[in-house]
Amino acid sequence: MEKRFVIIGSILFCFSIILGAFGAHALKEIISEQKLNSFEVGVRYQMFQSLAIIVLALNSKLFSFRLTNILWIMTAGVLLFSGSIYCLSLSELSGISFKFLGPVTPFGGTLLISGWCIFIFKLIKPQPST
Repeated sequence: MEKRFVIIGSILFCFSIILGAFGAHALKEIISEQKLNSFEVGVRYQMFQSLAIIVLALNSKLFSFRLTNILWIMTAGVLLFSGSIYCLSLSELSGISFKFLGPVTPFGGTLLISGWCIFIFKLIKPQPST
């Protein structure tokens, strides 16, 4: 078990619930529907990816390869992807322009995709005989 990633995933999951409730109740009346939809996309990706991190970390002993780097890539990806979406969605409300974060969202998404592609590659790659 990769305990630190169970903790990280659990924290991310907890925050996805908090942010989801915040979006559904507090933001519904004060930001545009388009920005709220974007915010909800960030929450959804954070929630699913958090669960995936937890499941992979809990089952790390089942794999013939180390998951640490993959889990770091996935964690960075969800923080950059969802985090930038949150900031961009709340920019009008906060009065701070987060437009510079526009390129961060696809970079975070690329990290998420990369983490999963590396995981899949390692799953199907023939392991050396011992």
